[in-house]
Amino acid sequence: MPWVAHGDASADGEDSRADGDDHRTRRLRIAMIAPPFFELPPTGYGGIEAMVAGLVDQLTDRGHDVLLIGAGRHRTRARRFCPVFDRPLSERLGTPLPEVIHAARAAAVLRDADVDIVHDHTLAGPLLALCRRIPTVVTVHGEADGELGSYYAALGDSVDIVAISDAQRSLNPHLNWVGVVHNAIDVASFPYRERKGDYVLWLGRFCEEKGAHLAIDGARAAGLPIVLAGKCREQAERAYFEREITRRLGPGVRYAGEADAAQKRQLLSRARALAFPVQWEEPFGLVMIEAMACGTPVVALRRGSVPEIVADGITGIIVDNPAALPGALAAAGQLDPARCRQHVLDRFDLPAMAAGYERLYRMLAEGSRQVNALAAGVATPGPRHAASARHAALPRRPVLPKFVSWPAARR
Repeated sequence: MPWVAHGDASADGEDSRADGDDHRTRRLRIAMIAPPFFELPPTGYGGIEAMVAGLVDQLTDRGHDVLLIGAGRHRTRARRFCPVFDRPLSERLGTPLPEVIHAARAAAVLRDADVDIVHDHTLAGPLLALCRRIPTVVTVHGEADGELGSYYAALGDSVDIVAISDAQRSLNPHLNWVGVVHNAIDVASFPYRERKGDYVLWLGRFCEEKGAHLAIDGARAAGLPIVLAGKCREQAERAYFEREITRRLGPGVRYAGEADAAQKRQLLSRARALAFPVQWEEPFGLVMIEAMACGTPVVALRRGSVPEIVADGITGIIVDNPAALPGALAAAGQLDPARCRQHVLDRFDLPAMAAGYERLYRMLAEGSRQVNALAAGVATPGPRHAASARHAALPRRPVLPKFVSWPAARR
């Protein structure tokens, strides 16, 4: 597994921290583990990968030394990159073995890496966190209840779990949550367009939970054309498409295939509204902020994180049942595109997300540093929340503030 170093990387083991010992300004050494199925940033589908790529670039720009572990080519600004696969295994998305191999190889890389914290975005990787003396942050990108919730609960305090919305955290409040950090996008990369077309857009993954069939029915009832663009690769996605979508295609309903990054931006910026009729407790929904960044309002059902992300009546319209979708889609054309864009700039631009994670990293890394010093019998100054932790093979994890929410002033 070759390493790729850029800039002033500390790949030779040299301490990459800034001069001085102030925990508030010290450069952090962060290992970021991305899933092995898409390159970063992705060229098309890949919400997790887009979020991770943006976070890596922002942390690097903020002066931190990021080691990115992923697959394929190095296309971020991380100072160090280790591809555990020569190419991303997109065709094997949904199968377990690539994740397991990826986790094992990432663990081997980390054995020789001098880092302060690990941030793991994979499914299998967190199983190995118990073997480390440094904190492992895990962002829950999917559901926090059900079988996945049981998995995260079984991991206990071997990982420090971050939610991507308050709604997600509320579904399983007993997990080892350490904070909420909303996902974000590079707003500047999304074109703002004030004059819109006449079509409704649905964009996502074809499955029952994402509600493409409801979007079609709502647009038709409103007398509006609709464009569908989304991922339809896996067997379950294809089965849903054949069962619910094929029979609904026809005049006024167009399937545009799986949109790449450029096509997605064009579709979003020209749409009259984004339809988001989710049928599950959506933990975030990145496409909502992508649409609003283009000045396009969101019409959504009141599920999961939707009320946290959409300002009802300002940047979109939130309804309680599918029967209300036609009226909301018709009314969405009256909303101000400029307010949609500003809403995302204020709350969901990449610097806000990076600052939130940076705050959590510092809290956890300094707690671990204090504990390791205690275990070695060395006294070091640090934040008052530091206490005994698993990271020094002691009985308990650091005693941290009960919960960190970012940005707190906007909740």
